[in-house]
Amino acid sequence: QVRLVESGGGLVQPGGSLRLSCGASESVFSIHVMGWYRQNEGKQRELVATITNSGTTNYEESVKGRFTCSRDNAKDTVSLQMNSLTPEDSAVYHCYAASAGGHIEVWGPGILVTVSS
Repeated sequence: QVRLVESGGGLVQPGGSLRLSCGASESVFSIHVMGWYRQNEGKQRELVATITNSGTTNYEESVKGRFTCSRDNAKDTVSLQMNSLTPEDSAVYHCYAASAGGHIEVWGPGILVTVSS
């Protein structure tokens, strides 16, 4: 079974940057979209950014202009460059991958991002 492996989280000061990376353990289905969702304690998981295999991106309004999502289709990896981070960006970030139409969805275990002085 495929698993998503995440890395790059940690503690950063407001205004700083972090890069999250995620890769599929193995290619067992054709991944159409990959991306990131995040969830704070007591909050609903929300979309941060997604990117299709053709390069089409979709961003949450609050991260537009600050975050950049990219992927390597051949390696089934996705990255999220996060700049100008604010405390409101603090959350557990989950990698996501799905087939066309969402017939198959895979979630990463989550990686913590903390933005604080």
